[in-house]
Amino acid sequence: MPRNTPNLSVKKAISLPPDLARFAMATAREEGKTLSAVVQDAMRAYRLSRLRSEYGDLQGYWSQRAREKGVLTERQLKRYLKRKD
Repeated sequence: MPRNTPNLSVKKAISLPPDLARFAMATAREEGKTLSAVVQDAMRAYRLSRLRSEYGDLQGYWSQRAREKGVLTERQLKRYLKRKD
């Protein structure tokens, strides 16, 4: 997206169970935000949580692969990578 393009919003209708709707509205009131802003914050937090989880999964996968190769430290990793060149 070009830098000079204004940030556009997309309107969507969503359905929430009554308890979640009350919680979202109460949160908006307490924080002095619109309901839309509360939902945006929640979606950003959810996206960040998923990214962190995916990062952790990838880190775990590659850590396991390194252990299988006998690589346990940064120094061993550098040595291993130099041998691969």
